[in-house]
Amino acid sequence: MEEPYNKELLNIGQKILKILEELSKFLIIELKCARLLLKESGQKNLRINRNNKRFIYLISPKYIKNNDFYSKLKQVLSSNKVNFFQLRLKKEKRKKKIIIAKKIKKICKKYKVKFLVNDDPIFAKKINADGCHLGQKDMNILKARKILKNKIIGITCHNSINLAKKAIFDGANYLAFGAFYSSKTKKARYKARLRVLSLAKEITNTPVVAIGGIKDTNYKKLLLNKANFLAISDYIWNNKKLNPREAVNKLV
Repeated sequence: MEEPYNKELLNIGQKILKILEELSKFLIIELKCARLLLKESGQKNLRINRNNKRFIYLISPKYIKNNDFYSKLKQVLSSNKVNFFQLRLKKEKRKKKIIIAKKIKKICKKYKVKFLVNDDPIFAKKINADGCHLGQKDMNILKARKILKNKIIGITCHNSINLAKKAIFDGANYLAFGAFYSSKTKKARYKARLRVLSLAKEITNTPVVAIGGIKDTNYKKLLLNKANFLAISDYIWNNKKLNPREAVNKLV
């Protein structure tokens, strides 16, 4: 009686199976290595941002009502974690705004923090601020550049790489993306995804600022995704559990 199988073919099949089993081991190892490399890459990026300890882009509260604010500001800036301070007082009268701006500018200078003004290049020039932040509906950056010359001008780009490309072409000093999380400071009309940060870094070396609802429980994700600076306001000024100094000290 003939054997129901061919021994030669069986041997070949077993050898092929053994080779495939060995290959699968290598594929699993390579996959694990790839995952570890991705994780290490993210951690390396976080370390880079941590080495730049001044990663906070601090935004003022909506209202500055008393002198207590200035002592709190000094405490926050003395942490040596703040790189920029943006004055954002949309409803304040101009005369009072100038008085407030001069006081803050003096404090910022002491702690070597860049003092920026929101929305208004003309006001920024008047008080000799270090620069201005512009939204998409504010003055055109080219016109603002004529007013502010070589001062810092940052542009809001929401969640758009196209807006970022235009801002880069027009000579923006930094690109601001957001909102990444919900915020009490400003109602977010645009929701940004974390991916936009790494996409921006692929096309430019222009610093990237992340905006929107940033606090101690979510800020690391933004640093891991290559944000250079984190725009923070409500977490510092309106924190129900921590005073401003305690709040900033939790961002390490």
